[in-house]
Order: sequence, then C-alpha cells, then structure tokens
Amino acid sequence: MSKTPKVLVSDKLSETAVQIFRDRGIDVTFDPSIGKDKERLLEVIGDYDGLAIRSATKVSDKVLNHAPNLKVIGRAGIGVDNVDIPAASKKGVIVMNTPFGNSITTAEHAIAMMFAVARQIPDANASTHAGKWEKSRFMGVELHGKTLGVIGAGNIGGIVCERAVALKMKVIAYDPFLTEDRADLLGVTKVELDELFAKSDFITFHVPLTDKTRNILSREAIAGLKPGVRIINCARGGLVDEEALADALKDGRVAGAAFDVFAVEPANESPLFGLPNVVVTPHLGASTTEAQENVALHVAEQMSDYLLTGAVSNALNMPSVTAEEAKVMGPWVKLAGHLGAFVGQLTDEPIEAINILYNGHVSSMNTAALNAAAVAGIMKATNPEVNMVSAPVIAKDRGVDVSTTTQSKTGVFDSYIKLTVKTDARERSIAGTVFSDGKPRFIQIKGINIDAEIGEHMLYTTNEDVPGIIGTLGHTMGTNGVNIANFTLGRSDKGQDAIALLYVDEPVPADVIGKLKATGLFQQVRPLVFDLI
Repeated sequence: MSKTPKVLVSDKLSETAVQIFRDRGIDVTFDPSIGKDKERLLEVIGDYDGLAIRSATKVSDKVLNHAPNLKVIGRAGIGVDNVDIPAASKKGVIVMNTPFGNSITTAEHAIAMMFAVARQIPDANASTHAGKWEKSRFMGVELHGKTLGVIGAGNIGGIVCERAVALKMKVIAYDPFLTEDRADLLGVTKVELDELFAKSDFITFHVPLTDKTRNILSREAIAGLKPGVRIINCARGGLVDEEALADALKDGRVAGAAFDVFAVEPANESPLFGLPNVVVTPHLGASTTEAQENVALHVAEQMSDYLLTGAVSNALNMPSVTAEEAKVMGPWVKLAGHLGAFVGQLTDEPIEAINILYNGHVSSMNTAALNAAAVAGIMKATNPEVNMVSAPVIAKDRGVDVSTTTQSKTGVFDSYIKLTVKTDARERSIAGTVFSDGKPRFIQIKGINIDAEIGEHMLYTTNEDVPGIIGTLGHTMGTNGVNIANFTLGRSDKGQDAIALLYVDEPVPADVIGKLKATGLFQQVRPLVFDLI
C-alpha cells in the first residue's frame, strides 16, 4: 500500500488510541460527531481506507456503497450489531473487533452485582440517604460457603469462577465445552444444567444469546430452582424469562436478582423494575475506564497492522492468511469450517481433544488458519460470536487439546481433511475434500464413505441398514412440504450401520423431526445448518 492510509474515527475513542494511528504514520481524522450524523458520514466515508467505531456509528449497506476505498472496519468492543457484516464481506471490507479487552471488567461487574443483591446495598443506600436508619430491615446473606452456579465457563465466566473461588464460594459450572482438566484448573465442579439449577444459591450467566440459550432460565426451569436463590445476568438479555422471574420474585421462590442486560434495550420498562431486592443497571458490564481504553488501543493497533502490513487479526469475516494464500485456500477454509460445524452441531458433551488430519497437497497450506476455521466451526454451534482468531484462544482456555496430523497422498483423493473430536463418551470423525469445481464435499462420516454436496440446510440420520429408510425419509419430507435437493446414503456393510444426509431447500420443521423419530427406525435425526457465505 503505497499511499498513506487514511482512517476516520467516527465515535469516541481515547486520545491515546488516536495517537497510535499517528505514530504509525496513518493520516487519521478524529471526529466523534460524524457517527451520529448519517448524512455527513455518507459524504465523507469515500475518502477513507479505515473506519474505527464503537456502537454509535451504523455501518449499513448504504454506507458501504459510498465507501469505494474502505478496506477495514474496526469495532472497539465485541458486539458488531451496528455493522452489516455480509454487505462488508461482499465489498471486500474486513470487519475486526476486540473480543478480549473488557473480560475482566464484565466479570467484576457480575461479582459486584452479586454482592449488591446479597446485601441489598442499593435499597439500603436509598433508605439511609432518606434519613432512615433501618438496620434490621436489610438483613443480608454471606457469599462465603454459598454455592455459585456459573452457566458458561469461557473467558468471562472463567474469570468469575476464579474470583468466586477466592471468595470461598463453592462453584459449580455448566458449559458443554468445559473439560474436567479445565474445571480442575479453575477449582470448580462440572455439572449438568438441572443439577446446577437445583443446587445453586446464586446463579450467574456468561453465555451468548443463541437459539439454544434463549430463555435458558425458563418458567419451567425456575420451578426447579433451589428456594431462595439469587439470579445475576450481566451477559445477554433474553437468557432469562423476565416475566417468569418476576413472578418467582413476587412469590418468594427467588430471593433476589441483579440484571445488567435485558431482552429489550434500551430497557425503559421491564417486569423486574420496581420489585424489592432487584438490582438493575443500564448495560454497564464493559463500562470502566480501563476496559474502554483497552479495546480502543487494541483496535488502533489491529487496524494499523492491516493497513500498513496486511496482517489480519480478530477478523470476523475472513481467515488470517495472506492474499496469495487466500486464493488457493479459500475453498479449503470453507471445507474446514463445514467439517467443524457438522461435528459441533452433533456433539452435546464437552470436547476434550480435536485432531485435524491433512492429506495430500492441503498439508502444505497454512494449516494454522485451517485449524482455526475448523475449531471456529465447532464452537459456533454454541457461540456464534466465535471467529477464526478467537476460537483457538477459547479452545486453549477451556483445556481442549487441538492437534494436527499431516501425511502424503493416500487413497483415491488427491487431498482431503479429516476432523476427529474426542469426548468422554466417544470419538466422532468426518472427512471432506474440494473438487475441481472448487466446491467442498463430505466424503466420509463415521468411517462410512459418502459423496455429499453441502447445503445451507441439511438433515442427518443414522440407522441400521434395513429396508424402508429411503421411503420413510422421502415420504415424510414430501408429505410435509420439505423439498429434497440432494440425497446421500452410506453404510459400513450390509445390515450394519448406515447414514443418510439430505440437502433440503429449507429448515426441517421440529414436528417433521418428531415424526421421523416416532417411526423407531432411526438412532439419530438431526437438522444441520451450514454458513455458505
């Protein structure tokens, strides 16, 4: 890049971060007012190679269409809801975030909220300011010796676990990716979700909001809580059924709650507002001077590295490879991600080890990037915010052993990738290759050879090799309006284990899945989704 890169900082960033751009030789414009002025942003964005933002600037498809020179968008923080990532990808614009800059701050806020609700500090503060002296009214509970249930023991949840252990709490954790070794290192006990609900005196959430985690604390789950429990949510709104929790607070089953996030934000109203011993804050988890400074410094360094050297880090929409590598590796990166997504969607228990085998010419490529794509594919099943950069870090933090095997060409394919994951209960493997047309294909599942085209929506079944499987699948799909684009079968041997992989035009409805299971012919019936972008 011969000309001096130009960066627009359109939101509030620290002067120290802005100075990083200047010190690296980048022409930087610092004007936080532009982020809130849509028309002005459209007028000026065409002059810039980089755009550094927080949450105020909205980077829409329209903005991107006015930005022919834009090469990178850097978000100082984690969330990128204000950036149209698919549109940015189509325009060749890299979107970066800073996923680890506010972990300690968010974890500390959860601990602070736990103290606040345990000792009724906000109500006691208001009462004392009002000139009252209601010492007997605000009887609290100690954290010492209490059981804390942590849902999600990743980066932030892991820090909460460490802090709680230091407070002499008994910590139990539920996390599909938490291994026994990682749990031992944190000093916590790994449990299933029902056990956590039944045993915890305090419960804190540290998971993203996905289809699997939405209302993870539902009305039904609340009925199984330990009486007198206190609930803390500083992760994402929507993890808790707020109306059901409000009812439980009113009838006394739940003793208190502390919420920093809400299903609808800004939260001008909530079923939790106005209830006694409910502490609420306006999404302050990352709001400390240190956290805001950290993410600002990180984004300035990342953007400068890319604009000056082409180095990519914490990118949400591209692999961390050179331009030359990307031309050759693109289809293989997609394949690695699809293999990971397949395994991730089928594996419910904690993964202890991941091995990626590269056979043939793919073994000479940048396998670190391919590894990252595979691991990200696995983890996106439970955490859509994971990317190719953060996935290896998260895997390491959780004690997952990621290993690579390379070998020269063997078998009928010039090259292929085989992904194997190990849990306490089983090993699961899948292999794939890229054909001459550049399209990834699955070629082996559970050791059974197949040739399956990969679609956005698929259905995977396992069964014994008996008559009637094809007819049942076809009839059930057809009578329920689900169109099959491609149908692949495989078996280990006559009368032995068999699999089917259906590429369908739309998601298979839950009631159709239920009908297939009700036939008794299938050991597994699992819908799968693959990101084909």
